[in-house]
Amino acid sequence: MVRNDAFNAAVQLLKTRERSEKELTSRLRRKGFEADEVTAAVDRCREYGYVDDSRFARCKARQLLTNGRAVGRRLQRELQLAGVAEELVEQTLAELQSDFKEETLLDELLERRFASFDYRLADDRERRRVVNYFLRRGFALATILEQLKKPCGG
Repeated sequence: MVRNDAFNAAVQLLKTRERSEKELTSRLRRKGFEADEVTAAVDRCREYGYVDDSRFARCKARQLLTNGRAVGRRLQRELQLAGVAEELVEQTLAELQSDFKEETLLDELLERRFASFDYRLADDRERRRVVNYFLRRGFALATILEQLKKPCGG
């Protein structure tokens, strides 16, 4: 039964990490399975609860937020690129908003990545480098500058 082969391949892919339906579908297609086999395998995975875009979105968002790799618009874009539906992205971001504050995430990442950085003592090149680092991760410019200009210990 070829359909079982696609399902077994899907289960193997899901063993390594959580995936969205779109990612799972794409990976199975790249492995050479036909469209109807892939659809049947993904449907079966969904039926068994092995693949769940809502759970995937929460896990992926928490991971990106915790690691300081994406916030705000960048986080939204990362979830969309993974194939999560727009309304599910919005719902997930709203759920996590109370758990993750942008200022706190920025402070933690600043301490981890740039522990010795002092905005007042840095030259323009160093300031731009640090500000751009946070901008690429999706932090708002106003939040970045506010946090960087805070007096030490405050």
